[in-house]
Amino acid sequence: MHFYMQNIYTESGVVKYGKDWKKNFMIEKTLYFEDYLIGDSRKTFGRTITEADIVIHAGQTGDFFPHHMDSEWVKTQEFKRRIAHGTLILSIAVGMTATDINPVAFSYGYDRVRFIKPVFIGDTITVTATITEKRDYAKRPDRGYVVEHVEVVNQENTVVLACQHLYLVERKTASN
Repeated sequence: MHFYMQNIYTESGVVKYGKDWKKNFMIEKTLYFEDYLIGDSRKTFGRTITEADIVIHAGQTGDFFPHHMDSEWVKTQEFKRRIAHGTLILSIAVGMTATDINPVAFSYGYDRVRFIKPVFIGDTITVTATITEKRDYAKRPDRGYVVEHVEVVNQENTVVLACQHLYLVERKTASN
């Protein structure tokens, strides 16, 4: 199963949805633990990272390190140009995959987050999320973990970020 988001991002970062944006943007879709299948994946459209993204993220987080903000200083460093905050790319990637509201599941967190390669102003990222594991939740037999491998690639199809997204999901019937 593949799912493609309907969001379109312009150069200025403005989102345009079209006339049926409510129908295309988010839907409520109930999936119980038993409904998730290992190997199911979804892929987003691309999203170009802008200078505005970096500046806003720096302001929101207080991370004004020169790697992100000082175009002259970075010329003395390995990558020679400003890089996006890893946490910015994680946040945007998570937002890009957040399209369905599942009333019987919630995000339990992220594990093994890795910022593998730098993302630069003007890079376009795409996200693929694939169900890789299902396991019991010992504290509550009426729920289980669903693990999704999230991979972010740039326009050259180079992996720039990877992580595991954990969901805690209701079961149709409690495990023993």
